[in-house]
Amino acid sequence: MELRLKELRKEYGYTQAYVARYLFVCPKTYSSYEKGQIAIPLESLAKIAELYDTSVDYIMYLTDDDFPHARKK
Repeated sequence: MELRLKELRKEYGYTQAYVARYLFVCPKTYSSYEKGQIAIPLESLAKIAELYDTSVDYIMYLTDDDFPHARKK
């Protein structure tokens, strides 16, 4: 499943290593999340939504409404 992980990470200027540390996973695991090679656990997906101040639906391409993300731009 394609997620907006890389897009959001680059928008915020974060490295994969930074997000991996935030999620308490190794960088290789996070890289696999971005590439869609392994499924991201729900807890991690929720933490990423919190990091980027957006919704899980936006990250998962279920909506193009990035609210509350849009308030931060």
